[in-house]
Amino acid sequence: MATNYELLCLIFSVALSVLLGPNFATGSSIGVCYGMVANDLPPPREVIDMYKLNQIGRMRLYDPNPEALEALRNSGIEVLVGVRNEDLQQLAGSYSAAENWVATYITPYSLQVQFRYIVVGNEVFPGNSARYVLPAMENLQNALSFGDIKVSTSIATSVLGVSYPPSAGAFSQDTIEYMVPIAQYLNNIGAPLLANVYPYFAYIGDPIDISLPYALFTSETVVVTDGGLSYDNLLDTMVDALYAALEKAGAPQVQVVVSETGWPSNGNGEVTTPENAQIYNSNLISHVLSSRGTPRRPGNSTETYLFAMFNENMKPGAAVEQHWGLFYPNKSQVYPINFPVKTLKHKTWFQKLMQWIIQSAQSAFGKHIYGHN
Repeated sequence: MATNYELLCLIFSVALSVLLGPNFATGSSIGVCYGMVANDLPPPREVIDMYKLNQIGRMRLYDPNPEALEALRNSGIEVLVGVRNEDLQQLAGSYSAAENWVATYITPYSLQVQFRYIVVGNEVFPGNSARYVLPAMENLQNALSFGDIKVSTSIATSVLGVSYPPSAGAFSQDTIEYMVPIAQYLNNIGAPLLANVYPYFAYIGDPIDISLPYALFTSETVVVTDGGLSYDNLLDTMVDALYAALEKAGAPQVQVVVSETGWPSNGNGEVTTPENAQIYNSNLISHVLSSRGTPRRPGNSTETYLFAMFNENMKPGAAVEQHWGLFYPNKSQVYPINFPVKTLKHKTWFQKLMQWIIQSAQSAFGKHIYGHN
């Protein structure tokens, strides 16, 4: 049974969230992925300080790293926390395993860390673990008996069998068996589909038919016309192909969150320069913050996460894989980039008081809630 202290903190947390609302942003609504496949990165607490210094308001974590979660306490940063692909089978087959996962990685931090989504697997489709994703999502969502945290999964755009023109977007025969039930489940619970969307890979895969300005958001004219819709950038084309596939799958209410996108700054000749990476990411940020949306879903920003915070020197694969970072491990910028704050309103004295009460209650009573000494 909840203690009086726990109920007190919960009541004030809910009250503050209602008072502040979504417009009281403390950082940009653009997120950045915090990958850790490297042996020379600064410690998580310094990384969180970098997010705050650069006004980056959202973060994607690929696994529930305890040191990072500790550093996120009271940071105001919204976080997507990932479930490791290797844990999917256990979480799918055991509700108690899902309860334990939530009790270990979510509950101890839930009053002080702003969890946005739990990302159940990354780019699993198609593959041997694909069948575990939906039952793992269901078990974890059912285990989340508090708050409004939603589960989802993160896909690659290769789940599409058809992606051009965007209105023809449809899941492939290799993935449709899993993607349709997942899409319908997300539609039912009001959660988005997360997608890793990379115009860079589309461009290098077909540089004859895809122009570099179209990929970099620098085209001055419409490049693709699809019925009554016009496209001047490749990212919107790729996202709208996913929307078309979701609609065909019976999930018209599901929003697409771009859980990874970016441009490498080295590793593939003149295509991967710091200049091109800066152009892509800066234009992307401006596009997202414009609230233009996509031609198929206009008027609403596409929630987006840049990949990645750092160059990661242990990532396997082609040379470009180690050069996606906005920062070097020594914390200097690879190229200049800014994260404008879209909406930042001044809190009233009462809202500041409420925030102080919550922090005081958490400080005074946290040991009673979680059994800390």
